Amino acid sequence: MNDYVAEIRPCKGLRALFTKFGDHVYFIAFYVPDVYVQDANVPGGDISDVDWTSSDEESETHLEAVTSPQPTRTETIVGNEEASSSNATRSKLIVQFVGMGFSEKLVLKAIDENGEGDPDSILNLILTFSTLEESPPQQLSANSDPCSSDYIEIFPYDLSDMDSWSEDEAEDCLKDNGAYKSEKHKMLLSLAESGSLSEKETKLLALANMGYALEDAEIALERSGPETSVDGLIEFICVAQMAREQDCYLPEDDLKAKHILNGSSKSKKRKLFDMKKKVMEESIRLPNPMIGYGVPSMQPPERVHRSLPEESRGPPYFYYENVALTPKGVWDTISRFLYDIEPEFVDSKFFSACARKRGYIHNLPIENRFPLIPLPPLTIQQAFPLSKRWWPTWDPRDKLNCIQTVIASAKLTERIRTVLERHEGDDDPPEAVQRYVMEQCRKWNLVWVGRNKAAPLEPDEVEMLLGFPKNHTRGGGISRTDRYKSLGNSFQVDTVAYHLSVLKDMYPHGINMLSLFSGIGGAEVALHRLGIKLNNVVSIEKSKANRDIVRSWWEQTNQTGSLIDFDDVQLFDAARAEQIISSIGGFDLVVGGSPCNNLAGSNRVSRDGLEGKESSLFYDYFRILDLIKCIMGSNRAV
Repeated sequence: MNDYVAEIRPCKGLRALFTKFGDHVYFIAFYVPDVYVQDANVPGGDISDVDWTSSDEESETHLEAVTSPQPTRTETIVGNEEASSSNATRSKLIVQFVGMGFSEKLVLKAIDENGEGDPDSILNLILTFSTLEESPPQQLSANSDPCSSDYIEIFPYDLSDMDSWSEDEAEDCLKDNGAYKSEKHKMLLSLAESGSLSEKETKLLALANMGYALEDAEIALERSGPETSVDGLIEFICVAQMAREQDCYLPEDDLKAKHILNGSSKSKKRKLFDMKKKVMEESIRLPNPMIGYGVPSMQPPERVHRSLPEESRGPPYFYYENVALTPKGVWDTISRFLYDIEPEFVDSKFFSACARKRGYIHNLPIENRFPLIPLPPLTIQQAFPLSKRWWPTWDPRDKLNCIQTVIASAKLTERIRTVLERHEGDDDPPEAVQRYVMEQCRKWNLVWVGRNKAAPLEPDEVEMLLGFPKNHTRGGGISRTDRYKSLGNSFQVDTVAYHLSVLKDMYPHGINMLSLFSGIGGAEVALHRLGIKLNNVVSIEKSKANRDIVRSWWEQTNQTGSLIDFDDVQLFDAARAEQIISSIGGFDLVVGGSPCNNLAGSNRVSRDGLEGKESSLFYDYFRILDLIKCIMGSNRAV
């Protein structure tokens, strides 16, 4: 399909610029030139009489345009040719990208920013501006709890709350970042030409050539280790971009950040990047690979010798979970309260087809663990075999990112389909399109369900990935949106079951469990799937919908034990604990994962660590655990 540009003259001194794209003619603008040049070769009046000139012929055809005042005849022709060629190119680009579904405002902004030379670069910039306009906070419900997705792996430079800046500031940031990247990129290219690139620099150059910012790549490489593949680094970067889109950043620096943003536009972004990078570097370093004391497919290179303090040893056994990456010192504090036991950090990608980076502190044995059978699917293609037919060759994913509490909008998935259909006849879409689509697929865990059609996961698919039975969350009678929220805040059952599997031989006749912050019953489901009988479960969960889900599952699985539920851990005091212990004979296991809202959430004003309103409930977990241990210790002494 060819594009055409032409100029007609409805009357003397007035000109109209039109462009033709396929079978459609688009009016661009009327204008009155400073110098009117008579040209009998271009008729006036009817568009059908216009001699449309294809882009292939433009270099040989003179189109007239506005020129400088009072030129000579020769100067007018030359000036008209150059200006008209520029107008023709600009007009073609406008019509092309508007036809792809982008707004004219974004198209003009991208052309002004990039120039008219490279359509791929313009498309990339349009997609960037479009992404900024469609920031995910617009898709978050007021009740969503984004902290359930622990995708805050790194905090690169481009500032999380871009939506709060003016349009000029956002544009300035893009310019500054581009210049900074370009300088380092050229240095790596120079080293590549001389053949002196190290392995690290080779990976950085590969990422830079794909369009990723070198600062993002450097931080990802530092966090994930030098042996990480380029695909692994891309995953880190996309996870971080997801965090930025969710407005996740470090609120303890909020006042500093606001002060910096009030500074000069030339340096304020760089200062805030340096500040965030410093805080990130001070945060706890997670192990790589994140396998804790071992996973079914991989064991630590050396045998782990674990020594527990005397006061921490069970029974009762306890098991505490929270997001892996937290503000500085949080896991140190959690460990200090929980008898100085070292956290076991595990990524659920070793148990399922989706990542879920979590830290666990417990006093359970670590020998003779075993996984749930049958083993769950470990790749996207195993989990969703029907997607293979539609999976593009340029989508290398075999794992999904951490399950979120929200999903991508229909507007986003429609945009992806529209952009890809524009290039359906090509072998592959342009690199800029591929990069944009892959970023969105990684960010929102999209899977391919048709030709050029990516879609978010359905609730029952999320249940399967997290190890819950199908329709588990329908038991609460809640909306589809709330199902996503409940699932996003849950345990990954296969991971938890692997850790709890050591209890099966220890309690052949069943178990009494205290489940704090129960959610949708991840620990209960794990024990049931392990074949461990649930004699008595005391469940404390604030959400009524989640309590209803657990109660429904309890009834559907024909549990013969007792389920006792409460709604507030803060009201669970010594008198109530003594009453329950005297009734059931004590607890064998205390399980819980306190809220992560103030640890890894997107609440920009209250990421206050364990001092935050929600995450401070960790201290209630410790209080109740210590209370149970004291009461049961006293009973044994008597």
